[in-house]
Amino acid sequence: MIEAELKARVRDPEGLREQLRKRAEEEPSVYRDTYYDRVDGSLTAEGRELRMRVVDRSGTRQTILTYKEPAVDEASGSKPEHETKVADPAVVDTVLRALGAVEHVRLTKDCVNYRFNARGMTMLATVVTVPELDGTFVELETLAAEDELAEALGAVRAVLAELGITDADLTTEQYTDAVLHARA
Repeated sequence: MIEAELKARVRDPEGLREQLRKRAEEEPSVYRDTYYDRVDGSLTAEGRELRMRVVDRSGTRQTILTYKEPAVDEASGSKPEHETKVADPAVVDTVLRALGAVEHVRLTKDCVNYRFNARGMTMLATVVTVPELDGTFVELETLAAEDELAEALGAVRAVLAELGITDADLTTEQYTDAVLHARA
């Protein structure tokens, strides 16, 4: 499946949250992400991502290992995504490093998730702040087969418009790149 996703900078974070609360319950979470790469940086250079995410939500902790293939839609950056739950993140970290992976970047995202149905699709809106970056972001995604990607992205774009997010607000900048730039 492909994560049909658009990301935008938010001009009115409270107004957006108010609109999203009309659609779904808020799920505050903290994501602690570690991105891995090969020593030569080739995963990142090829547009691939290997991430271990620790999610703290409502007193629970879950770890997810995600591999993202290169984007299949350059305008949105939408990528095929493969995820699995991790029982012991230290073991997975050891295995990845033993296979030659190195830490590319580690970052924290403060998130509020909203899960709802719109335009016949299950959607996830995530309002994001990253302590090292200025501003607030929103990510809106749904899963789609490759032959349904254009339709899914159209639905995502339409829902963003309903929420007051315009095409001028959209960005394809990766958090990893922005955080590395902020640290430089």
